[in-house]
Amino acid sequence: MRNFIFKRVLQLVLVLFAVTFSTFASLNWIGSPLENIVGPIIGGTDCGAVERGELPDTSSAGGGKTDCELVREAEEEFNLDRPVPIRYGIWVGEMARGDFGNSLIGGTEISELVSQRLPRTLKLVVYAQIVALGLAIPWGVSTARRANRGFDRVSTIGSFGLLSIPNFALGIVLLYAFSFRWNLFPSTFTEGSIPTQIKALTLPAFTLGLGLAATYQRLLRTDLITTLQDDFVHMARAKGMPPRHIMYRHALRPSLFSVITVFGVNTGALIGGSLVIEQIFGIQGIGALLVTSVLRQDQPTVVALISIVAVGFVVINFLVDLLYGWLDPRVRAT
Repeated sequence: MRNFIFKRVLQLVLVLFAVTFSTFASLNWIGSPLENIVGPIIGGTDCGAVERGELPDTSSAGGGKTDCELVREAEEEFNLDRPVPIRYGIWVGEMARGDFGNSLIGGTEISELVSQRLPRTLKLVVYAQIVALGLAIPWGVSTARRANRGFDRVSTIGSFGLLSIPNFALGIVLLYAFSFRWNLFPSTFTEGSIPTQIKALTLPAFTLGLGLAATYQRLLRTDLITTLQDDFVHMARAKGMPPRHIMYRHALRPSLFSVITVFGVNTGALIGGSLVIEQIFGIQGIGALLVTSVLRQDQPTVVALISIVAVGFVVINFLVDLLYGWLDPRVRAT
C-alpha cells in the first residue's frame, strides 16, 4: 500500500507541475500585463532605446517620474524583468504561502477574492454531487434488479430525457416553477445560516445534480448487471444469502469503479464549469470571477484561478485513485 501511495503522490506532483507551469507560462507568453499595470503609456515610448541612450526620455507620467521609470518600477515589482521559469518559481513559492498576489483591477488581494467566491462554488458542487449520488445509487440498483422489465425501460427513457436537457434550460424551468410560481425556494443565493444556504442552493444543486444522477445511474446499472453474472455472486446465491445482502454487500462495491471515475472528473469540471448556473441563480462564485477577470485582462487573477481549478481537479482525481486501491486491492499492484 505504501508503494502504491508513493507512486500516486509522485504522479500528483509531476502533474501539478505540468499543469501550473503550462498555465503560468502560456498566459505570460501570450502577452505582458504591463499595459494593465501602467496604462497605455507602455506603447508611447521605446524604453529599450532610452536605456541604450539612443533616444532621450522626454515623456512625463506625472509625479516627477517619466514613463520609462514607471515601466521599470512595474517590471521590478511584478518580476516582469526576469525570465518566465524564474518568475514561475517565485510565483509557486508565494502560492504555497497562500499569497496569490494582487488583482490588477483595484489592487485587491486575490486571496481575498478567492476566499469570498470559492466556498460558494464548493458548496454548490458538493450539494450537487450529494443529490446526484443520492438519486443514482438506489435508482441504479433498482433498475439492475429489474433489468429489461417495465420499470427499467421507463427509467431508461427518464434518464435519457434528463441527459438531453441542457443545464441552463432545466435551471430556468426549476426557477420558474419552484421560486416564481410556487415560492418554495429563493430565486437567488443569499448568505446566512446553514439552513438558509441549503435552501438557497437546493434549486441550483438539483439543476446540476439531476443530469449527473442520470449519468451515474446508467453506468451503475450496466456494471451491476455484469457483476450480478459473476461466479462469486452465484456462489452467494447458492449459499442462500438474501438478495438485498448480495446486492449491497457483494455486487455494489466492485460495480462502483465507473461511477467513481466519472464522479472525480465531474467534480473537478463543476468547480470551474458551473458559471451558467451561478449566473441564473445569482451565485457569485469562482466561475463568475474567472470570466470577469478574463474580460478585464486581469492576468494575475486569471492565472491564480485557473491554477486553483486545475489543482482541485488533479487532487480530486488523485483521491479517486486512492479510492480505487481501497475498493479493489488488485489496483495497488499496478
